Amino acid sequence: MKTVRDVLKRKGSEVSSVGPDTTVYEALKQMADKNIGALVVVDGGRPVGMFTERDYARQVILKGKSSRDTRVGDIMVGHVLFVAPQQNIEECMALMTDKRVRHLPVLEHDRMIGILSIGDVVKAVIDDREFLIEQLATYIQHG
Repeated sequence: MKTVRDVLKRKGSEVSSVGPDTTVYEALKQMADKNIGALVVVDGGRPVGMFTERDYARQVILKGKSSRDTRVGDIMVGHVLFVAPQQNIEECMALMTDKRVRHLPVLEHDRMIGILSIGDVVKAVIDDREFLIEQLATYIQHG
């Protein structure tokens, strides 16, 4: 079974982040430039929240706020769930499903070393299942 570390080796460990005083507009521009759906909000080198496209839609657009005047820190989700590199992917999937989150920063020794998206987790689970199916088919053919 794949671990978080296995997935990060394949996808890389880049984490895009902004500070809480960044405007929502600047954060959205960064997300668009990098083709990502979430940013970790970092203050003093420590993760303090998450900002996602969903936050923008619900906390800015639907409330009639201006993205150029609203700070990320005012609308971010302040409670961040983290995972460790040794955790397996199925644990991550269960956590994401249970807590209804789509992104999990990865911490090792209090340092952020990557981020998992729901897409990363689903791909890893599918890859594991396909490998298992291939192994079973080989066993059946040669068994």
